[in-house]
Amino acid sequence: MKRIKSNIPIVLMISLSLLLSACGSRAASEMMPGMDTAVEFEESFALPQEAPAAADYDEGYGYDDSSGGHNGSAASVERMVIRNANLSLIVTDPAAAVDEISQIAAEYGGFVVSSNLYQTTYGQQYIPVTQGSISIRVLSDSLDEALDEIKALALEVDSESVSGEDVTDQYTDLQSQLRNSQAAEEQLLQIMDSATETEDVLQIFNELKSVREEIEVLTGRMEYLEDSARLSQVQIDLIPDEMSQPLQIGGWEPKGTARDAVEALVGALQFMADAGIWFVICVFPIALILGVPLYFAFRAIIRKRRAKKAEKESTKAASPVE
Repeated sequence: MKRIKSNIPIVLMISLSLLLSACGSRAASEMMPGMDTAVEFEESFALPQEAPAAADYDEGYGYDDSSGGHNGSAASVERMVIRNANLSLIVTDPAAAVDEISQIAAEYGGFVVSSNLYQTTYGQQYIPVTQGSISIRVLSDSLDEALDEIKALALEVDSESVSGEDVTDQYTDLQSQLRNSQAAEEQLLQIMDSATETEDVLQIFNELKSVREEIEVLTGRMEYLEDSARLSQVQIDLIPDEMSQPLQIGGWEPKGTARDAVEALVGALQFMADAGIWFVICVFPIALILGVPLYFAFRAIIRKRRAKKAEKESTKAASPVE
């Protein structure tokens, strides 16, 4: 019982070194040579050959079964590449295009991540149109075929880009870290079964909790890379055909300054028409209500002044001349 208690700090140190290094067991043996507990710990840390549950991955990006399982070497892992695409399409009806692209995503083993339809305007006349965007995921193996079908829906492909990111090294490193963490978890469980002191059990329990949290983080990151490599994301902007067409008048397409001048003329005429409507409906009634009383009041004042002036002149004319 005393020997178990004295070896607890050493066990904790070794488990920490395993989490911080991909070759933790070898580092522990080099740091503490001659210690029986460290030697036993290293010998018991033979890496398992069975695959971890989170790494059961195939679909062309997983592991080669002929290599004998998950041994963590780069030679046993096929290249894992994350491929994504961005498209900008000119379509007749963005709303209908969203529905058709959703069906294409399902056809190629994917789904719709998000879609959006919104009203916008273009030109100086603020012509309203419907514009849209949609984000989908499809199987990476079928990305090229899906892109061809999506582009076939468009009147014109305004822009297209396809990107690829090789994450094989990242996935392999995560694999190695996961195996070391799982081995540390197994050893901590064995030590906990042998410990009898409450203080020792609590120390091992805290270390075990940290190791399991690390396993969850590594597993989640691996699953994210697997899903990203298995399913490619395609972001599509849908531009209505009206916004791509120049202003046309009788078959003539004025461009540059001529088109701007025509739009400015139409805008000026629209402004004059709006001003006339405002004057007739709003300004004229207010002016009539206020103007009529003011007009009669002004006339009364003028007449009164004229009468006073005429009376003054008549009085002056009637007075005797000295």
